[in-house]
This record gives sequence, C-alpha cells and structure tokens, in this order.
Amino acid sequence: MNKLILVGILLLWNWGISQEIAVAKYAGGGDWYANPTSLPNLVKFCNQNINTTLNTKVGTVEVGSAEIFTYPFIHMTGHGNVVFSANDVINLRNYLTSGGFLHIDDNYGMDEFIRKEIKKVFPDNPLTVIPANHIIFQKPYAFPNGLPKIHEHDNKQPQAFGIFIEDRIVLFYTYEADLGDGWEDTEVHNDPQTVREKALKMGANIINYVFKN
Repeated sequence: MNKLILVGILLLWNWGISQEIAVAKYAGGGDWYANPTSLPNLVKFCNQNINTTLNTKVGTVEVGSAEIFTYPFIHMTGHGNVVFSANDVINLRNYLTSGGFLHIDDNYGMDEFIRKEIKKVFPDNPLTVIPANHIIFQKPYAFPNGLPKIHEHDNKQPQAFGIFIEDRIVLFYTYEADLGDGWEDTEVHNDPQTVREKALKMGANIINYVFKN
C-alpha cells in the first residue's frame, strides 16, 4: 500500500472519522466465522456505554488483503487450524507495525496452531504475558485480577498475551477466557447476565485501548 494513503488512514482512525472493526478471515480450515453475533453485540455495548461511534455493520477481511488497512481493529477467533501464507505474514506484519490492532480470542482448540503463526509474523518479538496492572485491564472498567474467565473448559487460568511495539500492544491474545462466547446473543450459551456483562466490559476495555493508544 502507498505510504501516503496509509498515513491518511491512520489519521482518520485517530480523528474518529472511520471507526470500523472487522472479523479476520484466515486459511487452514479453522472456523474463522465462529461467534457471528459477538462483534455486533460488542459494538452495540461500546456505543451505548463508552461513547464510541463504531459502525454497527461489522466487516469481514482476509488477513492477506490490502483492505485490512482500512480497519483499526480486527478480531480473530476459532476452534481449529490456522495457516498464514507468506503474503499473509508480510501483510499482517505491515498492518500491525503501521498502527493496526489484532485481537485473537482462542475459542478453545486454536492455541496450538495460532502460536506458530504469530511466531511467523514476529519471529524476534515473542508473545509476552500482560500483567493484571496493565492499563487495558483498568479503563474504562476495572479488572484488578486481569483477564476474566467466561467459559470453563479444563480448569486452566485465563491468560492475556501481547506483542508490543514501542510499549503499545498491537496484538492481544486472550487464552482460556472465551470472551467472544460471552459477547454472543444470550440464547447462544445461556450465560447469566453477570457473565455476559463481564465479557462485554472486558471487550470495551480492548476497544477503548485501541482508539486511545
């Protein structure tokens, strides 16, 4: 992508003129389309509670597409295999080093695959555990113990990992939490309102971090 165009897009993000988010579509056979109601519900919650003006129409964008640069935030989830092509790796690295943000939410079963692909994108910048006192867990909602647990699978603690560039998280990986399940319509998982609210508030913290950092 032309660097002048990219700079212009980044300025629009910062000015709040183009606040759009998208689901990342990837290869490998994993169900990238999982949790179809989660992002629309998160957008609605953020617009109603933290004064965002996100487009209510959530996009879908391929990891290797130039279109990815039009979204300041992309969300990736699934239960299975993930494969990034050489083009995907270069494109995603350029996107993230240019100001973009990727949230990966392991929907249980993705972890063993996604870690290998993240390493392709940033071979010299490993995933780092994000401590509970990081700002992403503080504003606008307080999570003093860090990443909340939404769904139980195998008694593992929820963990948040990140790739940092100049002290800013550009890739946020949530593991053993299932935030996206908590964002889905109530009848999908029959979660109590308290659980859904906890998931949505953590999602709002992620969105807040993206647009204010």
